Order: sequence, then structure tokens, then C-alpha cells
Amino acid sequence: MTLWLSAGIILTIAAILFILMRWGNLQCNGVTPVRAFTFIAILFTSGLDVGLIMFPLTEFSGYADTSASPEYAFTNPLAIEFGFWGFYIWSFYFLTCFYFCVIEPKVKFFEIPLVKWVNNIVIIGTCAFTAYLLLANLPWYLPELGDGESVLPTFYLVVGLVIGLAVYSSTDLKYVRVLSLSSTWMFFALIAFMWVGAFIFDTNAISDYFLTLGLVGGYFSHMESFVLPLNDYHQFYLFWWFAWSIMIGQFTSRFVGGLKTWQVLGAMMVFPSIPIAIWFSLLYFYYKHDLATTGLENIAMVIVGVTFVINSLDSLIRLYTDNLNLTVERLGKRNYWLLNFAALSVLTLLFKLDFLQIQWVGALVIGIFFSAVGYIFLNKMRSVRAIKAEDYDIDVDFKKIESVH
Repeated sequence: MTLWLSAGIILTIAAILFILMRWGNLQCNGVTPVRAFTFIAILFTSGLDVGLIMFPLTEFSGYADTSASPEYAFTNPLAIEFGFWGFYIWSFYFLTCFYFCVIEPKVKFFEIPLVKWVNNIVIIGTCAFTAYLLLANLPWYLPELGDGESVLPTFYLVVGLVIGLAVYSSTDLKYVRVLSLSSTWMFFALIAFMWVGAFIFDTNAISDYFLTLGLVGGYFSHMESFVLPLNDYHQFYLFWWFAWSIMIGQFTSRFVGGLKTWQVLGAMMVFPSIPIAIWFSLLYFYYKHDLATTGLENIAMVIVGVTFVINSLDSLIRLYTDNLNLTVERLGKRNYWLLNFAALSVLTLLFKLDFLQIQWVGALVIGIFFSAVGYIFLNKMRSVRAIKAEDYDIDVDFKKIESVH
């Protein structure tokens, strides 16, 4: 698996470099182009995941224990956490976003029936894994409801409710829009709430936070160490990012509006990394200063985490149901809800029982990447070579475009 993952990473980096060299100044426009700020907001909300809220506090101690894991000794735990979530790995999203915006309309690889089905299996499986992550982490964040380790029936009920709400939300784009906006504002409200707890009620020096934030620089000074997997746990993260990459690329490619290729790459790597760095630094400050996150803090993180899950699932459910023509219009709202609720619930339980692993989904995505490259070389090289900047340099009247997210 490590060799397969490394091959996928090398292919991804090579493809990104090729795209920048050949089409770096090409102006990209999706089918529903929006302004740059709106595109960044859509990218941020669609890329949010419950792990962003729930993982760091459970992981800092592991990264700090360099006697047990000497491979982490080259930098600090905050830089490692950021390296697993920020900057470089968002380039995976750029590759798929550019592909679906510019190349796929020419080659139509994902319209091949087998590829289409495999692609939707990836989307459905990753949806279920997102729900499973919530289920697996609730005991740690809500120890008041149990022993802090066991998954109780109450937690299954919570996750079932989240899946049900996400499926219902996916039935209408107006719900998707509301959740996207609310999850963003709730995330920033959570940062403000935790900030107040650390620097107003506990009277810590605000300057200490900025010193903590500076530790993120340890990632940039050792960025080459994060390219290939450090260990099995980093490998798990990289497979996870591959699993997400195709569907996020499909979704965000619709909304690119006039940015040049290098600007799309910059937007996707830089702008999401800023709030991630701010949030992780705040959590690391809590960890280093032994500040309690029980009570209201835990409840607030769970609420935001749950909202993230609903926000992620509803967009992805809508994506795969549209791809498979399992729409509300065709099935009716009741049958649509029952079908998707049952499928995601069963798959979530399969992840819980270790019958499925996200590494398998990520490995499947790498296989799709290699297959797409092979298909282009064998059948569509002339079409790809014909892609020129002037084919995409069009004026976009944003006032006439209504955002759907």
C-alpha cells in the first residue's frame, strides 16, 4: 500500500507541474462561474470535515511522544498536525478541480459507464466514512454520556439523526446554501468562543498565542518531509485526502470563474490553510497550557463538528445522486430519503466493524488517476494538446449568474 500511495503522490505532483508549465496562464471557467471570493468560500465549506474539529486534541500528545514515534522529532506537534491537514495536500484538490474544469469536458473519461460507477462508489464510501468519524470520536468529546471510550446507543442515534438530516438537506439546494453559510460562521464563532475562554476568563497573555501560531512555521521549513508518508498514520491521512480529492474537484470545478490556473492553485492551497492554522494553534495552546475543554467547550465543538458533517454529506449526496440519476424528481422525496439513509447507515456500520477502510477508497482513487492518464495517452492526446488559453479566456458577467451554493 505504501508503494501504491507513493506512486500516486508522485503522479499527482508531476501532473500539477505539467499543468502549471503548459496551462499556467489559462483562464479557467466552470459551468457556474462565481467571483473569486465566493469560489474560495465554496471551497472552504465543501472541504470542511468533522476531523478538522475533533482530531487535533486527540493527536498532539502522540506527535509529542518522540520516544515512541521518533519520525516526528524533526519538528513540533503543531507543525505536524498542520502538515497533515494544510497547504500541500490541498494541491490534490487543485489537480482534480482543474481536470474537471478544463480536461474532462474534452476527454469525457468519467462518462465511461464503469468509471462512472466506480467514481460514485468512492463518493458514497467517503460519505459513510465521514459519518463513521463522527461516531468514533463522540465518546472522547462527550465523556459525560459514557466512559470516554465505548460507543453507546446514544451515539448511534446522534449519527443516525445527522445522516437523516443530511439526506433531507440534499433534497433542495436552498438547504445546501444555508448549511454552507452557517457552518462557516459557526466555525469562526467557535474560534472566538475558545479564544475568549483562553484569554479573557483564564487571563493568559495573548502574545503567547501568537508565539504558538509561529510554530506552524515548522511545517514550512520541513515541508519536504510531508510529501511522502512518514509512517502508517500519515499514510492513513494521505489516502483519506485522495479519497476526498475527486469529489471535491468535481464539485468546486463548477464554480471557477475567470481565475488563471496558477491563481486557482494559490487560492486552493493558501486560503483554506489560514483558518486551519488559526484553529489548530488555538487548540495547541489549550493542549500546552492544560486548559480544560470539558463542558461548554466540548459541546460547542460537537455542535460545529455535527454541522460540518451535515454540510459535507448533503453536497456529496446530491453529487452522487445526480450522477446516478437517483434524484428526488425521479424517486420522490420519501423513497429518495429512505434509499440514501439506508445505504449510508449500512456503510457507516461497515466502517465501524472494519469491513471497510478509507485506505481502500483512497487506493481506488489512485487507480482512477492512473487509469485516466492511461486513457488520455491512448485515446485523447490530440484533444488535450488542442487545449489553448484562448478557448477559455471569456468574459463572465457575474451579475447574470446565480450561485447555487
